[in-house]
Amino acid sequence: MTLTKSQMVDIFTDKLDLSRKKCADILETLLETIKHSLENEKDVLISGYGKFCIKKKNARRGRNPATGDDMILDKRKVVAFRCSHLLREKINRL
Repeated sequence: MTLTKSQMVDIFTDKLDLSRKKCADILETLLETIKHSLENEKDVLISGYGKFCIKKKNARRGRNPATGDDMILDKRKVVAFRCSHLLREKINRL
């Protein structure tokens, strides 16, 4: 099951004893801060959780899945996430 922003706001509301609006504002501020940093190609490191960073992909040969035609994919940037060893250990204990 996927955890949505709305569900995250509900969790914040329960744990922080703040209004739903205030919790939604906190979450939006956090996400906007991460987005702004990544737009400026700055990594975002959250200790004990992981690191968001921008990776540069070179142009490469690809294939159109609908037609099967060969094509060249332009170079681009993608967001990558690398989880911390602490999070990885918790996930692997399950």
